[in-house]
Amino acid sequence: MYGGDIFAGHSRKQRRRVPEVAAERGLVAEDPVSGFCGAVVGFERSYDGEFVRLEDASGRTRIFAMREAAFHIDGKPVTLVRPAAAAQQPQRSASGSVRVEGLRARTARASRIWVEGIHDAALVERVWGHDLRVEGVVVEHIEGVDNLADRLADFGPGPGRRVGVLVDHLVAGSKESRLIGGVDGRGLGEHVLVTGHPYIDIWQAVKPSALGIEAWPDIPRGQDWKTGVCRELGWGTPQQGWRRIDSAVSTFRDVESPLIGAVERLVDFVTEEPQAD
Repeated sequence: MYGGDIFAGHSRKQRRRVPEVAAERGLVAEDPVSGFCGAVVGFERSYDGEFVRLEDASGRTRIFAMREAAFHIDGKPVTLVRPAAAAQQPQRSASGSVRVEGLRARTARASRIWVEGIHDAALVERVWGHDLRVEGVVVEHIEGVDNLADRLADFGPGPGRRVGVLVDHLVAGSKESRLIGGVDGRGLGEHVLVTGHPYIDIWQAVKPSALGIEAWPDIPRGQDWKTGVCRELGWGTPQQGWRRIDSAVSTFRDVESPLIGAVERLVDFVTEEPQAD
């Protein structure tokens, strides 16, 4: 009795299969017909099929049809195939979140994020602008935390109408912490969240390395901080200094982590959906 499939024919008459090898860039293969040996440098496609381009040690290139068992690697026949396309990594926004392609800004929420000044608003937009448009969150500047109580009274926070406030120099004992009733602002109500960073000004929340400086200079109390910084760094006027800062920030990696954490908490707070009764 004979084992196997009697219709398959004798094993010596069957075509031997050769392994398929992905033609990754730099792979060295030989065309046994011409003897040309070289590294894979590219591919071409024509009406006659797929071709691989090889480059030899002298820099000469030739193309060869990618047919079955048409090449040798280490003296053994192989079939070269195109490498599988690498899985495309998701694009990231400036804040590090997954970028939403083809975004159409949603209708603005009733909730708001408030910041102290126009530079604060510009930096938040620069880093978190994509996320804010996805969520429909508007950022407004209130010209200083001194105006916070009046602005809240006019706005009337409530369910689905929250306010997140980003405060500069929010540390124990600072003028800013006293104005909001403490570093957490809990006395402002459940529909208001105050976060902040420890820096004197939003400028200082930008990493010195992003600006090509070793550190932010210390400015004596009683002097205008921005004017003093620009003088010490040779930046000219505060307007010229701001242009340097604005152009230096492109992603979250350019700003300090306390600012990142403060803004992320505000975004989460104002986008949280109201609880159903």
